[in-house]
Amino acid sequence: MAKRQSTASDDTHFGERTVPLSDKQGLVDDVFHSVAQRYDLMNDLMSGGLHRAWKDALVTAVNPPKSEREFHLLDLAGGTGDVAFRVVEAGGANVRVTVCDINADMLAVGRERALERGHDPAVTFEQGNAEELPYAERSFDCVTIAFGIRNVPRIERALAEAYRVLKIGGRFLCLEFSSVDLPGLSSLYDVYSFNVIPRVGELVTGDRDAYQYLVESIRKFPRPERFADMIRAAGFRRVSFTAMTGGVVALHSGWKL
Repeated sequence: MAKRQSTASDDTHFGERTVPLSDKQGLVDDVFHSVAQRYDLMNDLMSGGLHRAWKDALVTAVNPPKSEREFHLLDLAGGTGDVAFRVVEAGGANVRVTVCDINADMLAVGRERALERGHDPAVTFEQGNAEELPYAERSFDCVTIAFGIRNVPRIERALAEAYRVLKIGGRFLCLEFSSVDLPGLSSLYDVYSFNVIPRVGELVTGDRDAYQYLVESIRKFPRPERFADMIRAAGFRRVSFTAMTGGVVALHSGWKL
């Protein structure tokens, strides 16, 4: 049988390359395999520590209960546990977080850190694909994903899965890089992103190409208005987004009602 030729709808961008959509996940996995051990350090260096404030805003929106009420959050693409630990520390004794990440290396880092911080009972780490979540319908009170949705090959499928596993009344929250619109800041941000970040990535992790891809993936991600439309199309209601740091990032929100 002749090999099926890919069409435009089957293709996606990986850095400056156009690749079959089916190949993107493997290429993304290679990127995060390369940088897993120093991923959070690179986040600090790339953002000047601002990623901590952005994640704090995400946790504030999650608003985990400080009472004895049970609350179960699913954190997608959060392998190192950074968001999960913040949520557990902000909530009460019955807050539980399941971290689901497709990359085993990132999960290994997260498990080690959970043990070091004493969060092992409250945070569990499971390998899974955001496009095909291994959870029953209406399993979680909240679903989060921070700086991971742009690396999912089929974003619409991931949004539909997030909607499926949420309980009625549950909330989806997505923190992602966005579009800088402030005059002057946009050009400065481009210079920093394309010239500084890959060089720092090479110095710290030894992998310049990984951070070149991460920068380019930010530029190819839909503008916030378009992404909000995608969230609505997945079934979410009361969809909104909040731009932060001049539009460098946006916090997207949608409810399953």
